[in-house]
Amino acid sequence: MSNNLNFIDLFSGAGGFSLGFKQQGFIDLLAIDHNEVAATTYTLNFPNSKVIVNDLRKIHSLDISDQLREKIDVILASPPCEPFTSANSKRMKTPWSRFYEDPQGDLIFHAIRIIGDLKPKFFVIENVIPISAGDSKEILRNQFKAVGCEKIYFNHISADKFGCPSIRNRVFISNIRLRLQEVKKKSVKDTISDLPPPNYPNDYQGHFILPIARQAEKKVMKLRPGEAAVHFRGSKAEIRNWIKLEENEVCPTIMGKSRFLHPTLNRSLTVREHARLMSFPDNFIFTGSTEEMINQIGESVPPIVSYGIANIIKKMSI
Repeated sequence: MSNNLNFIDLFSGAGGFSLGFKQQGFIDLLAIDHNEVAATTYTLNFPNSKVIVNDLRKIHSLDISDQLREKIDVILASPPCEPFTSANSKRMKTPWSRFYEDPQGDLIFHAIRIIGDLKPKFFVIENVIPISAGDSKEILRNQFKAVGCEKIYFNHISADKFGCPSIRNRVFISNIRLRLQEVKKKSVKDTISDLPPPNYPNDYQGHFILPIARQAEKKVMKLRPGEAAVHFRGSKAEIRNWIKLEENEVCPTIMGKSRFLHPTLNRSLTVREHARLMSFPDNFIFTGSTEEMINQIGESVPPIVSYGIANIIKKMSI
């Protein structure tokens, strides 16, 4: 029997959170996600894991324990951030309404419910920074207390400080402190410049030119590095999209709807370039349409951040 720690992943998506733990030698037991396409991607990359396609609200903790019949060491969860992110122009006004009135707001409570029932040695829940402030923070603390979790740490991690080539500031809520080792930042050029031209046959999955809508093409081609073709309103500020990247800088935050332009060539980024900028290795395969693949990337936890978190947990368990 292996002495390696195991984990399950709630709201697993394509598997970015899981990948870092897998790379650290953790055993992938089970994943749950409601999106069939993302679950297909997960199954392809984690063939030994059980995958349940369902809404977590409908999953009883016994459904998980009956399938596994072994003690779970780590529970990961990355519930939807839409109710809480400032990028959502329709975000509800108060923390209470975001948790209790938004249709997706209570999903994090179900992750906490399962953590309370299954009592893993460690748990880590990822979400956007606003969920860790003010009344939102207190609402979560009370939810954790209700299931017997008294010590909770709201760990703020900026992915670009730990090897991810794109900016991603997130909170990782856990029963332990997470202090990752900072490394030199990686630029866009460092990350994608060695890929072959996508207009020629190549062996990289998803490395092909993505068309730009004809009505937007002229505007896009005139952009200078750092400029954006599209601006839309978030709940607090303007959000930019179709940004022409600066090759010697870190990529801006990649979200599910993010699209970027190559820093030196007049074309959009390929799926594989998006994946690299979120620290996915080239052997990680995505499924679905082009839009679905890019959305899966943008909605992931960067594997390199997950790898660092897994390393901390592994060292604590020795």
